[in-house]
Amino acid sequence: MPCPYIPGRVEQQLFTELSGPEARDRYDSLSQTGFRRSHHIAYRPSCQGCSACIPVRVVASEFQTSQRWRRILRANADLRWSDMGTRTSEEQFELFQRYMATRHGGGDMSRMTRNDYFEMIASSPIDTAIIEYRDGQGDLVAACLTDRTNDGFSAVYSFYNPELKKRSLGSFIILSLIDRARIEQLPFVYLGYWIEASRKMSYKIHFEPIEGYGVNGWRPLSEFIVSPNG
Repeated sequence: MPCPYIPGRVEQQLFTELSGPEARDRYDSLSQTGFRRSHHIAYRPSCQGCSACIPVRVVASEFQTSQRWRRILRANADLRWSDMGTRTSEEQFELFQRYMATRHGGGDMSRMTRNDYFEMIASSPIDTAIIEYRDGQGDLVAACLTDRTNDGFSAVYSFYNPELKKRSLGSFIILSLIDRARIEQLPFVYLGYWIEASRKMSYKIHFEPIEGYGVNGWRPLSEFIVSPNG
């Protein structure tokens, strides 16, 4: 299929179905080698002649809260999170639609129906939850579909109120997952793929220490950077 990240390239994937009583153990192993999950499928890019998609994970156990992150935490100090399990709601879907229309209009996910959204969450064969973030008035401002593995949390997909730019909600969600991982003594937070040429993914590199997965296993992401400007 056409590559969704680099124009003019073709994407190929390795994938396998997650089902049965061993689904969680299988996904635990796969996630440690760069696989991601969508519904009941685990997948990883496997494109001929291209290795631009780098699986990345934050080393939560060593994460340092810099001034930049403290500023974002202060801006969202009024927010409270709730683990909703796989319970979905019309409120979630409406927020999801607003986010997609503003940030990813025209993409496949922007065309998801209510049933598609509910199925995305309910169809997980592993330990999955939708995490809600609400402000002091009880309004839903952000949410993150999150998988729990034996060594951390995996941010499957997050969305938030696109009008609240000063809150930096995308970064705040990652910070909250790092905090949860540290509290539960889980070493990693998996953030999907990083592509050096993609500006949309540039934010991930700032969550240090962060590792990338390649032919030599998990290594500091700095080893994968080709451009001197990163």
